[in-house]
Amino acid sequence: MVRSFLLGALVSMGAAMTTPAIAQNVDSELLIIAHRGASGERPEHTLAAYERAIDQGADYIEPDLVVTKDGVLVSRHENEISGTTDVESREEFADRRRSKTIDGTLVSGWFAEDFTLEELQTLRAKERLPYIRPENAQFDGLYQVPTFEEIVALVKAKEAELGKRIGIYPELKHPNFLLQDEGIDSVDLLVLALKKAGYTKASDPIFVQCFEVGPLQRLNQLSDVRLVQLIAPEGGPADEPAMRYAEMATPSGLAEIAKYADGIGPHFGFILNDDGSAKSFVGDAHEVGLKVHPWTLRRENTFMPPPLRTNDNPRGVGALPILMGLLVAAKVDGIFTDHPGAAVILRESGNYEP
Repeated sequence: MVRSFLLGALVSMGAAMTTPAIAQNVDSELLIIAHRGASGERPEHTLAAYERAIDQGADYIEPDLVVTKDGVLVSRHENEISGTTDVESREEFADRRRSKTIDGTLVSGWFAEDFTLEELQTLRAKERLPYIRPENAQFDGLYQVPTFEEIVALVKAKEAELGKRIGIYPELKHPNFLLQDEGIDSVDLLVLALKKAGYTKASDPIFVQCFEVGPLQRLNQLSDVRLVQLIAPEGGPADEPAMRYAEMATPSGLAEIAKYADGIGPHFGFILNDDGSAKSFVGDAHEVGLKVHPWTLRRENTFMPPPLRTNDNPRGVGALPILMGLLVAAKVDGIFTDHPGAAVILRESGNYEP
């Protein structure tokens, strides 16, 4: 398998390398989307991670959005915040520990929606994967949980500084759970926040993404900004129990998505065969007018397909250039990555050799 994958990779990579270097801007043919900011170098979803990604040339930064008790959109990977903040060590919040069933899974911990913004911003962010990214842990305790409004302010300040547009790619986390169980309408909150920030048109540098269907369909009625349906390798949308992501990835499923969304965000396994060759997914999506932005390009071995790992060390650096080259050869429109600086360099050079 290793040999066949690498052979396929080299063939596909050769085709990709004939493509001219692509201009670095928000209208690029290949978007570099900073997954949770430059999360391979700074604790994810902090202003420091977003600013580093922007300075490295990322076209878009991606904040995951949850909601506080007093209805403020903030950026965390999940609404359960013990993995990304120091809340577990804060005695004053010990009584906030809860157990909740979220999208069918029992989760125990501390939840953003149980804290006011003032309380939440007394916490400090920490590295979510210290065993994989111990270098990032040196920044633990330095940064607050940012609000969506603060992220927008950072983007607009950097646009003025750099003289170019910078995109935002927010993801709504668990909107059905928040609405049904907590009485918080994160869709409505986001629409209001987008209008306040001046993001109202399809031409604005913003995509809104979600793993659920209903929230995107509502957004399609409430706003003209571009929408992206996320799909995972297993399971289906939490708000549509009868749906499977695998079925949504078929030509007929993609045609249904195109009725309310402008793009699709699949795991890269939907795009590449085991030998590194491209599946029909990108062509099928393009056929119905959907952009394709796969996730997530990470350099560590633990996140790489086994043939592209350099050794057995999960923290070791795998063959990121080859993986990116395969996705480019498959004609994707953008790539989510924890390492936007490396991805921008690869895109500009057009050289995807390891």
